[in-house]
Order: sequence, then structure tokens, then C-alpha cells
Amino acid sequence: MTGTVRVDLHVHSAHSPDSRLRLEEIANHLPFVGLKGFAVTDHNTVAGIPELSALRSTFPGLLVLPGVEVSTAEGHLLVYGVTEAPIPHRPLAETLDWANARGALAVLAHPFRFTHGVGRQLAGTAAVHALEVRNGHSSTVQNGRAEVVAARRNLPGIGGSDVHELSDLGRAYTEFPAEVGSADDLLDAIRHRRVEPGGHGLFWPGRFRWGLRTGARLVARGFRPI
Repeated sequence: MTGTVRVDLHVHSAHSPDSRLRLEEIANHLPFVGLKGFAVTDHNTVAGIPELSALRSTFPGLLVLPGVEVSTAEGHLLVYGVTEAPIPHRPLAETLDWANARGALAVLAHPFRFTHGVGRQLAGTAAVHALEVRNGHSSTVQNGRAEVVAARRNLPGIGGSDVHELSDLGRAYTEFPAEVGSADDLLDAIRHRRVEPGGHGLFWPGRFRWGLRTGARLVARGFRPI
């Protein structure tokens, strides 16, 4: 794809229980990693979305996409284009119905990850609009499996870093046509497969460090799952 801009479609702010990043901090760092914008996808909350309008005023030309990462009964689901969050831990099919009723765009997050992924069967059958095929914290094998399934199903594949720390930002991303200028444009490009995933996941040393960090955060939360 020529004439593109890069957007990180999987970002967690301090409104998620496992991140401390401020949205302004994320926006400030975008140019240093070659990004034009990002999607806010906090866990089971849209508390950060009201901040996006002010953010665009401060950063002209910034592309921001409101969203949420929902913990369904079977695994995590990214829902874009919403200003409210569904009730978490409900069946995936029920959450997809909720998203469709609101005209939102539903994407399986890291579908082949051992924790929080929906797994092979649902990745191959769930009625979603796209698959996350390049997740910044998944392994090369897990991302590769998602890419194969997306191609087999003729679904768009997107990329996102799964940002929890500033060093995560831009590790994985989605390339959009350069003319996109709004959240609606981003959603339309995904729906019509005018996107390309880019970047990479974590290799073994990084995955080991990430596992230690995730375990420490789980203990700090009193072993409450996300």
C-alpha cells in the first residue's frame, strides 16, 4: 500500500487496571515511533473517550479512534466506534449482537494467545468484522495463525501494539490510506479492507519480561482477572 499513515489500534491508558499511561503522554510520543494516531481500547471501560476531543484540539491532525477491549466469556474482543461499554464476561455472541446493534466494528483481539484469546474454533467462525493479526505482545506463531485464519475467511487483518507502557507504542500498527482524516474514515477503511497490518510481536526475551510484569500486576490487583 502506497501513501499510507500508521495508527496503533490497541492502546491502554490509565483507565485500564494494568496501565498508567496518560492519553496526552501517548499522543506526545506518536511522532517518535512513526504513528499518526491511535485507538483507545481500555479494558471494559470507555472512561478515557471524553478526553479525545480535547486531545485533538491540542494535537492538530491527530487521528483518534474510540473503542474498548471487552472481556467476553470466551476471550477478548476489540470494539471500535462506541462511546459506551458492554457488560463484560458475557458470551462472545451476545457481545457481538450488542456491538452490531450500535453499528460498531468488532475485532477479535490476539485470538491465538493462550490467555484471553478466543482460540482456533471461534477465530474461524465468530461473526466479527476483522481479526487482530499483528499484536505487539503475541508471539510470531500466534500472530501468524491469526493471519492465516483472516486470509482464509477473507477478513481484514489489523495490527496494534497492545500498549501498556510507552515503550510498547508502535511495535505493531495498522497502515491506512493517507487520506483518512476521522474516526469514521478509519472504520470505513477497515470494513473495506483498505488496511495492512505492520510491525511485530514480542520475541522470547521480551515475552519472558512481559510475563513477569503481568504476573506482578495480577498479584497487585489481588488476583482479579481483567
